[in-house]
Amino acid sequence: MALMIAGLVLWYAAHFFKRVARGIREPMGDKGKGLVALAILAGVVLMVLGYRGSETVQVWFPPSWGFPVNNLAVLIALYFTSPGPSKGAIFYKMRHPMLTGFLIWAGAHLLVNGDLYSMVLFGALAVWAVLEMIVINRSEPDWTPNPKGTIAKDAMFIAISVVLVGVIGFIHGLIGPSPFGMG
Repeated sequence: MALMIAGLVLWYAAHFFKRVARGIREPMGDKGKGLVALAILAGVVLMVLGYRGSETVQVWFPPSWGFPVNNLAVLIALYFTSPGPSKGAIFYKMRHPMLTGFLIWAGAHLLVNGDLYSMVLFGALAVWAVLEMIVINRSEPDWTPNPKGTIAKDAMFIAISVVLVGVIGFIHGLIGPSPFGMG
């Protein structure tokens, strides 16, 4: 669990660095972006290694209906993390579509994983998404939505999200359990 926790700490620190330590981050300029990206990547690697190396400590058993709900939620999450909400006509007034998508993704994974490591990992990532929204709202209170886009843009990004669910699900099945119940 130590590797996974270290990855979560790096993830949190890198994401909050820009807003919490502005005096340190701003003078770094573009080099700071690279350092943040490396810290996030290192955090993800540590989270994956820690999670994959974990023993299963089952806390509860996911419901059988949770898997199709998870797949639908991941589809919705992918749409929200795409440029669709800010370029389309449906959710263009939403302030944090990407973080909302991330929160949906984490919640979907909590639904279908009843083990301790999953609860710590996906629970901590869900908490991060909520905290990130709060920090952004406080540090950047003057926000205005993008101009309204088109339904065609929404449809395009929904279609792309459907394709991505298939691709990501296939890759997920190669490195771990298949979200489609195969293998």
